[in-house]
Amino acid sequence: MNLGSFEIFGLQVALSFIAYGIVAKWYVFPRVAALPLRDGLLPLVLAHTLRHVGLVVLVPVVTDPNLPRNWTVPLAYGDLAAQLLAVLAAFALRGGWSFAIPLVWIFNIVGTVDFLVAYVHGSILEVYKFNLNSVWYITTFIGPALLVVHFMIFTLLIKRSK
Repeated sequence: MNLGSFEIFGLQVALSFIAYGIVAKWYVFPRVAALPLRDGLLPLVLAHTLRHVGLVVLVPVVTDPNLPRNWTVPLAYGDLAAQLLAVLAAFALRGGWSFAIPLVWIFNIVGTVDFLVAYVHGSILEVYKFNLNSVWYITTFIGPALLVVHFMIFTLLIKRSK
């Protein structure tokens, strides 16, 4: 079997989702779900405070300088926005601020949409054909982990709001 870049990229993303989904379901989610809502959300939100790493797509010596700018720019600044919102939400949760939960909702929606747009747009533009270097690992290994965390946050927010 001779797999191309698209198939390898897709397979790695899918396998990462499966692995992270199992870890989340068996170990992480039961523990955070047992905590008070703010305490359970905090470690999940903190996982996103490193999303500024997405800015690496703007560094031409790190990735292919021919990567489409209409993919790299929204991806980079979307990740930065999600990271800044995550930091603010973490402080709000930790400090018991009255608007902490609405802020987590905003962060989680922005962060999830950023990932989904980046994956869909990247697939349309076939960015896996470019020399992504470290960005390959970010999109196939870190991105799925953080999307699983977004799903856990949504699950906690929805279950606890009822």
